[in-house]
Amino acid sequence: MIVIYGIKEHLNPIKAQLSEVIHGCMQSVLGMPEDKRAHRFIPMESEDFYYPVGRTPAYTVIEINMMQGRAPETQKALIKELFNKIESEVGISPVDVEVTIKEQPPHCWGFRGITGDEARDLKYSVNV
Repeated sequence: MIVIYGIKEHLNPIKAQLSEVIHGCMQSVLGMPEDKRAHRFIPMESEDFYYPVGRTPAYTVIEINMMQGRAPETQKALIKELFNKIESEVGISPVDVEVTIKEQPPHCWGFRGITGDEARDLKYSVNV
């Protein structure tokens, strides 16, 4: 699952485009299937979203939650691809994008009535 935070006035108009770009990066770097998209947008009022000095109101935070197993090189490739594609396709400078990858062991995931370590029918590989 991916959670995206930003100031409402900047985030709302680009939600669909940003979702497409993020999912495209997940597909190209991680091999995620087209139908594996779980994005949650949290548009915030400007008075509720403080960001670091040197950033603009376009500052966007992307938290990626996934099962443990991707190599550090793969994770770094995903982060760099996100910076590149978000800048070229959405127009947000890398200085205004923060990406955090949060990994949990498969047994800590629950979906479709089973835990992640019990799933045998994933359409993608976790170990890339």
